[in-house]
Amino acid sequence: MGDASLGGSASEGRSEPEWMNPRPASEETSPDLPETAGYRLKRRLLGPPLVSDQLHEERLGKPTGLAVLSSDVMSSAAYASESVLRILVPVAGLGAFALITPITGLLLVVLGVVCLCYRNVVEAYPVSGGSYVVSRENFGYAAAQIPGAALLCSYTLTVAVSVAAGVDAVLSAFPGLKVSPTVLSVIFVLVLTFGNLRGIREAGKVFAVPTYWFIASMAVLIGAAVVRYLLDGGLPHIAPAAGQMHAAPAGPGLLLGASLFIVLRGFANGGSAMTGMEAISNAVTVFREPQVRNARTTLMLMASIIGFLFLAVSALAALTHAVPFHHGTPTVLSEIGSFVFGASPLGRVAYYSLQFSTALILVLGANTSFNGFPLLVSFIARDSYLPRRLTTRGHRLVYSNGIILLSFLSVALLVVTRASVASLIPLYATTVFTGFTMAGAGMTRFHLTHPGPDRRRGLIVNGTAAAVSAVVTLIFVVTEFTRGAWAVVVVIPLIIFGLSRTHRLYQSEREVLAEEVAPALAAEKMLSRQEVVVLVDRVDLATARALQLARSLASGGQVRAVHFAVDEERSERVAQSWAKLGLGTVALQVVECPDRRLVRAVTELADSLASDGETEVLLILPRRAGHGVVGRFLHDQTADRLVAAVTAIPHVSATIAPFDVRELLERRSRPGAVDLQAAPTRPKPEPTEGRHLGVSLPGLTPIGDLKHRQRAKVAGRVRAISVQPWSGVPTFECVLVDGSGALTIAFLGRQQVAGIEPGAKLMVEGAVGSHRGQLAMLNPMWEYLEPIKRSQSG
Repeated sequence: MGDASLGGSASEGRSEPEWMNPRPASEETSPDLPETAGYRLKRRLLGPPLVSDQLHEERLGKPTGLAVLSSDVMSSAAYASESVLRILVPVAGLGAFALITPITGLLLVVLGVVCLCYRNVVEAYPVSGGSYVVSRENFGYAAAQIPGAALLCSYTLTVAVSVAAGVDAVLSAFPGLKVSPTVLSVIFVLVLTFGNLRGIREAGKVFAVPTYWFIASMAVLIGAAVVRYLLDGGLPHIAPAAGQMHAAPAGPGLLLGASLFIVLRGFANGGSAMTGMEAISNAVTVFREPQVRNARTTLMLMASIIGFLFLAVSALAALTHAVPFHHGTPTVLSEIGSFVFGASPLGRVAYYSLQFSTALILVLGANTSFNGFPLLVSFIARDSYLPRRLTTRGHRLVYSNGIILLSFLSVALLVVTRASVASLIPLYATTVFTGFTMAGAGMTRFHLTHPGPDRRRGLIVNGTAAAVSAVVTLIFVVTEFTRGAWAVVVVIPLIIFGLSRTHRLYQSEREVLAEEVAPALAAEKMLSRQEVVVLVDRVDLATARALQLARSLASGGQVRAVHFAVDEERSERVAQSWAKLGLGTVALQVVECPDRRLVRAVTELADSLASDGETEVLLILPRRAGHGVVGRFLHDQTADRLVAAVTAIPHVSATIAPFDVRELLERRSRPGAVDLQAAPTRPKPEPTEGRHLGVSLPGLTPIGDLKHRQRAKVAGRVRAISVQPWSGVPTFECVLVDGSGALTIAFLGRQQVAGIEPGAKLMVEGAVGSHRGQLAMLNPMWEYLEPIKRSQSG
């Protein structure tokens, strides 16, 4: 390799130079570092962490994708028809049962148009994001916040409505169950949150069974009703019961006594059957390849199934005259099921199967939001309209922060509305159809600006979807304004304002920090002096460690120890203790602070030290670190306030030197503990996943067995790379790990090597030398074992 490290040997009687016995590169983690109690608890609850390479494995096929992403739409078949009847029955009486089927037919036309629109969305924008991305790409970032805000509300309402309706199904099957619907709803939300924090693939396994169970139960119900209809020549009406809404005889006229306004209200409430239609377009990237084809197929299956179920329930309600109950239980679907299946043992089994599957799919229908909401907020946050921490994947490769945020918002909504479906529905469809409107409008603009063979068809489909969705939105706002829709009209603009405000803050930061780094550093004058100041409030081990840090950073500059005399007696004790230490040249400077304004005094000291324009000042503040609420209560946050104050001064920096006293306290409590200042023994951590390469090739040498000057072939995963400024001497370095050790790979004379990046798996061959005092291969031959896999994102 032409490296001097490979030649010669040390003379006898002389110590060997460092290059004769280079150190192995450090492994990816230290076995001596303990894991926190919080991490150990998270690992126990959620399972071992998934490494980023496993993201492509967390994909869904069509059957699982249908279960995970369409459970919300499927579950709406349980309450959509009832939502229409609740509006019509009090006004039209028995005429409601003549109106519900035509209204359902009109809603299915809207459903079909919206489905075709989202098929185009999936094809044109397969990066996920739905109406948000469509609006962003066609109308700009500001306009995209309209569907963004609407979808944030919609996903939250989906959780609340689905869970509340699921609780109603449980209470319908067990009317004697004495439990608060609100409490039961909150418990269900927390269970969903836990399931989704474990990861999408495991969630898909859980949610597939209830979805297909519900579809099968509904098929049995429809089949039994058809058989009874054919055998008996029709279905008799359900007998009236106490607690039902009053159903008077039908009125005169085409609308059977109902006004056009009431019919439009019923139509709008039935639109709740379409909530969740956007879920697949928001999550295209969770499908297996070919993603677009699988997503479009799943979307068509979902629309077909919900359309059939919705129409069937409406028809059965019309034939049996199932009148809703004032308090929501039993539900209309429960009435129909109990009536159709009858009182025989087999019929009761079928009835309870229907109710259990309905309750499960309603509760798990909220999972659509737990998949869509985190993806949506990650898109919005990536565009700097929400906090950027929402873009980070968590322990199990899911957007954990988004899941937790959705859980908090939905629980709050359930508590405020007392888990009442009737109170939630008026808030619901308004937000959903706002997103539909923007998606249709955006795709219409897309086809106007992207000529192609399907342009005419696309303009017709998407223009119709935009117009129809806008009309439904307007109907909902007008007819349900006084019944709760006003809240959405107020909240969505407030959310848009908050998103825009967040974006302006991020934009201002970018503008301030957008100066070119290299010219700024080149123009900056190098200061000739350095002052390192340790602020001393007491003399103890924490202060000693801070002083040690100051000495290591001084680089020949002056180290000062300063104590501000806020309390005279304490200052005297500190001075006496310092004198006993015998620290040589490091003297303690005691500065008066008669007005006890410590922050002001420290700021004045830093300003005076840096005032000559030739001195760089670094303040080091010892802090005794506590843990938990008790630790934060026992130790104040003065250091944080001091850092915030002094860093505004030019050429002044500050850092906190935390000292964890917990380990010392634990050692002191152990029997036989004597030396508190000795290095604490640390528990052995739990094994870290993802260390082993997972390949078996002939002729490979484990990295941990490599010797200096040995020629070897090794394989491993790139743990880290070194990125060097273009102005430096060209050397590209990376660290290769295989579970047994780590090896530095250096390519001399190169700024970068295409394809070598963290996560890639390589096989390298060459002579083992040394580089920067560590075992290394310089300019080896190499080849891919496995390139890094990238997930598609917006």
